[in-house]
Amino acid sequence: MTDTLASGCDLDSVCESLEHCGAESPVEERAPIKRPPNTGAKLWGRVRSKILRQKLDPETVQSKNWQMDVIEMNGIKVEFSMKFTGRDLTLKRTPLKKQSGVFGVKISVVTKRECCKVPFVIRQCIEEVEKRGIEEVGIYRISGVATDIQTLKAAFNTNRTKDFALTLSDMDINAIAGTLKLYFRELPEALLTDRLYLPFLEGIALSDPVAKESCMMHLLCSLPDPNLITFLTLLEHLRRVAEKEPVNKMSLLNLATIFGPTLLRPSEESCKGHIALLSDIWSHDVMAQVQVLLYYLQCASVSELKRNTLYFSSDG
Repeated sequence: MTDTLASGCDLDSVCESLEHCGAESPVEERAPIKRPPNTGAKLWGRVRSKILRQKLDPETVQSKNWQMDVIEMNGIKVEFSMKFTGRDLTLKRTPLKKQSGVFGVKISVVTKRECCKVPFVIRQCIEEVEKRGIEEVGIYRISGVATDIQTLKAAFNTNRTKDFALTLSDMDINAIAGTLKLYFRELPEALLTDRLYLPFLEGIALSDPVAKESCMMHLLCSLPDPNLITFLTLLEHLRRVAEKEPVNKMSLLNLATIFGPTLLRPSEESCKGHIALLSDIWSHDVMAQVQVLLYYLQCASVSELKRNTLYFSSDG
């Protein structure tokens, strides 16, 4: 689902401005209108309630047209328009047929071509985030500038920049984090694979802790080597990010919420013919995707798996 304002601005930005309305307006520039405290926050609450009600309205959700609305409170008026896009479109993968570059190419192809265990783009982005972005508030949650991300994508795809360290050092850290997320999002097959999608969801739903651990570890070891090694590398990185939660405000749950639906997604075939309602964004599947990643982030056996394998030996 996507809620879009007609002006193209972000709803959170509107929220921030509304919460401060009336509090900082110079008297000489505006008529002395007395507004009750927290007018902006209350008005924003009305906007969100209105949107939520429309989310639950099947006719509104299935409509392809823009929905116009106006909400007014204590002299403040908010005009907005929105339309809904199903999750099958917002998270739809568009696999590329080309075998050159790294984005949109199978991870096994990239690792074989680069003669390494983890794709260069992942290693470089992780290294840079840990070097100067691990204490950045909202790292991985705050989006980077789209043009910077596309610049990095093109550089990695064409390998036209010999000194990537210099290039990355010039980029905003959120753009580098965004490039890493984009890489996983554009994989032609989710990192945890299409074949194991349902088994992962079934495994995380097991109630017996021992059976769940046995099942989840078996599934993890069933991944192809490039996928497994990359996944374990990412887990270790995300744990290091979460260790700085008091500073960066990013917990394991925050990170699992961001990466889970990207690393574990249904295949294109399973989505065909499915009409996704807006409520699907909070569906059981999405919550399970988050829980799968959170489970591995918190599982001590995964760390043991790392120590007992040669997967993390240095790349040749």
